[in-house]
Amino acid sequence: MTGPLLKTHTLGCKVNQYETELVSQGLASFGYHVAANDQPADLCVINTCTVTSEGDSKSRKVIRRMARQNPEAKLVVMGCYATRDPDKLRSLPNVVEVVTDKRELPDLLGRFGVVDFPNGLSHFSNRHRAYVKVQDGCLLRCSYCIIPKVRPNMSSRPMQDIVSEVERLAANGHREIVLTGIHLGHYGVDWNWNKPKEKWLRLSHLIRALMQLDGDFRIRLSSIEATEVTGELIQMMADYSDRVCPHLHVCLQSGSDRILRRMRRRWGVKRFLDRCATVHEKLHKPALTTDIIVGFPGETEEDFQASCDAARIANFSKIHAFPFSARKGTPAASMSNQISKQEKADRISRLSNVEAALRKEYFEGLVGDELTVLVESAHEDGTYSGTSCRYAPVKINGNGLQKGDLARVNIALVDDDAHLKGTASSIQNVT
Repeated sequence: MTGPLLKTHTLGCKVNQYETELVSQGLASFGYHVAANDQPADLCVINTCTVTSEGDSKSRKVIRRMARQNPEAKLVVMGCYATRDPDKLRSLPNVVEVVTDKRELPDLLGRFGVVDFPNGLSHFSNRHRAYVKVQDGCLLRCSYCIIPKVRPNMSSRPMQDIVSEVERLAANGHREIVLTGIHLGHYGVDWNWNKPKEKWLRLSHLIRALMQLDGDFRIRLSSIEATEVTGELIQMMADYSDRVCPHLHVCLQSGSDRILRRMRRRWGVKRFLDRCATVHEKLHKPALTTDIIVGFPGETEEDFQASCDAARIANFSKIHAFPFSARKGTPAASMSNQISKQEKADRISRLSNVEAALRKEYFEGLVGDELTVLVESAHEDGTYSGTSCRYAPVKINGNGLQKGDLARVNIALVDDDAHLKGTASSIQNVT
């Protein structure tokens, strides 16, 4: 194998992972090869995250480690931390480029010899699940979030570009395509300004276009705001229930209206729960997952209990619980009545108990059903593991399975490790 060697490292969200893959494939078109772990690279690309101060710290550690392990390499740093504090990152060892705006990526790759910047992916390295970025930018101003400052430019990708990309990924064996964006539910919004409502383009229109493609693949949506789970989107999910995963990750953040106002969220708890109830009514046993911030400044025990109550009413199957972390540059960082680490840890523990009970109840309700499972790993005892359409981990018995298959699995029980267990009844083999 000849040609320069490349190493990449991604921190943060699915959008970052997509963008790293796009850069990697662009460099591959000019002859770069992925270096083995024990090979020093000629070029290292680090995609950073700045959602929390811990993300900043991890990013700096990765950059220093990459420089130490690849002493002759040029380091290129991109991502949200690069946008927020480029001078800090330029001072780190071996850093030759800091990309402060994703729109600069074609010019960046041009400086490394890439003539044509890729207009989407053809494969997603070492994964059977592929992420597809459909949208960028966020216009909201939640008081705890730094992202609108580092990704402020709202933009949606042309529908035909996305359709062509998904078609390529499916043809190359990716059986699950995850649509992702910084504000996924705002797909098309930037094109809809000053247009009559009947001409608006929304996320549901994109998914319906994807459903016209041939191929054995399914679509999953990444995080979306509950108010953007429209009646049209829910109906589309019902119409294509065999190909669009009945799973929505809707961000609650708090079950207290008082705290939601301090967070500058756009709606109250009742509206959120009403939308969850509609999803449960219209879809068959949907999985609803969420994020909840615990210990936001001023959160009382009553506020915390309201979050627990809302979680039970919404019937979440999984809760990502985060202790509030003050992010410099956001209004919440300077709010009064900060909660102690000990109190946040105690509330996280109690919310985890709520989640465990809800998760067990939801999983038990799936026993006896047949679920479509993406096979992701094989074990020495002849069993397999994967993720179901309803975002539940499944242990599978069955012959003829291989990683990347979509298998129909009859669910028999929930084991002590909170996994579903079942036997494959039919298989769509990966090509």
